[in-house]
Amino acid sequence: MKFLNRVAAVLLSLVACWAQAQTAADKLDKFTVAGWSKPITEITNLLVEQDKGFFKAKGIDLAYVPGAGGGDALRNLLSGQADVAFTDPGSLFAALDKGEKLRVVYDIYPQNVFNVVSLKSANILKPADLKGKRIGVYSLSSGTRQNLQVLLHQAGLSEADVTVVVTGLLNFAPLMQGQVDATAATDTGLFIGRQKGLADVNVMEVKNYLNVSSDFFVVREDTYQQKKDLIKRFLQAYRDSAKWMAQSPQEAAELALKYAIDGQNPAANLEIIKLRNASSVSALTQKRGWGTVDVEALQKAARAYKAFGLIQSELNMSEVVRLDLLPSP
Repeated sequence: MKFLNRVAAVLLSLVACWAQAQTAADKLDKFTVAGWSKPITEITNLLVEQDKGFFKAKGIDLAYVPGAGGGDALRNLLSGQADVAFTDPGSLFAALDKGEKLRVVYDIYPQNVFNVVSLKSANILKPADLKGKRIGVYSLSSGTRQNLQVLLHQAGLSEADVTVVVTGLLNFAPLMQGQVDATAATDTGLFIGRQKGLADVNVMEVKNYLNVSSDFFVVREDTYQQKKDLIKRFLQAYRDSAKWMAQSPQEAAELALKYAIDGQNPAANLEIIKLRNASSVSALTQKRGWGTVDVEALQKAARAYKAFGLIQSELNMSEVVRLDLLPSP
């Protein structure tokens, strides 16, 4: 009888614990990120919630909607499938140009990580050399295409002067196989390409022509007005996760094996994570705190996009950027 009473007590205790856990889970606020990519190594800090609980600690039940470029992320945001978009400046400018009401609330990567890569045998050394060439991009809604357009306009060219080929995410195979003459990519994409045998290449870094941040967190105007506390908690959690990845790159590389679709090689994971950690900080963020948006640089980029003919509107980025929800440094 005593044994049965003990069993009953244990069961009651387990039920109570389960009920408490369910109550705690019920109290979490659902918050969905619309990403520009599938779950890949460079966003490991967003993928390890089950192990690390950065967002749960701020009362958030985090979800991630994958995409194929920053344009996809914004479409998922604007259609109501997500609360915040992980997107690039070009896609942001294009949406604002169409009259969408958006707010930039956090600078994810204040360094420009885009480039255009070609085999040395193609002798593509400057933007003007791209004329008449076949150039790969991740997708037609990706930052790779937007930044390719920036390079083309530096030489007075447009997409009409080249052939744009969709090659897929981080895919250098078409370049190596001669299907394209050059490929627009990112620093991490180039690293992966080199790991897979890409050699003897010329690299044009877009930051040498237009140095603007690579990605921001963007929300709809109504979300900004109605969910300020939730957005603030999300940004706090994201900053904590980004700082963890910067301080513990080896641990992040190991967890990428578990969560990232391209994370099978821990040594490669580590190098990718180091690259992304470096792009997460700048002189401004070191001074004013992670996530601080350089409004002046973003305004300069918006003017450049209009001058290039990529957008038609005169955008006022000081009206779009809001830094009041940033975590304290």
